[in-house]
Amino acid sequence: MRPSRGCRGRGVVVGTVTLCLAAGWALQTPGGVSLVVPQPNINTTVSQNILLSVEYSCRGVATIEWKHVSSWGTTKIVEWKSGNYINISSVYKDRVTTFENGSIQLLNMGMRDAGYYFITVTEEYGTSTYGTIIVNVYEVIYEDLHFVAVLFAFLAAVSAILICFMWLCNKSLHLFQKKTPHKLTGISLRVQSRHRVFKSEF
Repeated sequence: MRPSRGCRGRGVVVGTVTLCLAAGWALQTPGGVSLVVPQPNINTTVSQNILLSVEYSCRGVATIEWKHVSSWGTTKIVEWKSGNYINISSVYKDRVTTFENGSIQLLNMGMRDAGYYFITVTEEYGTSTYGTIIVNVYEVIYEDLHFVAVLFAFLAAVSAILICFMWLCNKSLHLFQKKTPHKLTGISLRVQSRHRVFKSEF
């Protein structure tokens, strides 16, 4: 027994209405928040500035929070709500710059700044996402290399002066040795001549 055309048409209408309601509900339902961390590992040296770069997107207004975790403990760096407020920890006062995409810049890095940096992005509907950046901080070795280079140059200069002095001494000694036999020969001849004169008188 075949269904009538009226029932079939009603089914199409109900299906269309259902799809429209589902699409409208999907559009009205707040979407999730996404976060991209393009550089999860950063290497830097003492006294340098670094950029903890991220990029988030969400439909509502997001709250961004950064924390630093290391062997010295956990420290809250900054928390802000886009276009609303910014709370910076006193430890990082005058060292943090925030950006609209969720990134932060840290100034004058120290050895204690090494560790894990966690970012939490929470949209106004309660959905959150997380990201992590590992930062390694190394001591500056250029000053030590500069000192070694200066010391090496100083020793090389002293060695060159000593070599020149030894060469001059050796040259003077050779000149002295060349002149000394002539003087000795002249003295011996004068002595021999006087000895002959003394014998002839007797």
